[in-house]
Amino acid sequence: MIKFIIPAVVVFLIVLFWEKIQEFFNKKFNIKLNYIVVVIFIIILIIVMALLYF
Repeated sequence: MIKFIIPAVVVFLIVLFWEKIQEFFNKKFNIKLNYIVVVIFIIILIIVMALLYF
């Protein structure tokens, strides 16, 4: 049951504090975080699809 609760809490906190996370990365590294998140999401989606295929 813990393996379901911890990721749910992590996702909730990321959604809750998304603006602060984005501002931090923008100030620190001067990059837009949205592009990185989209690329990571696509990579994770491809990995999941590949694992489901095999």
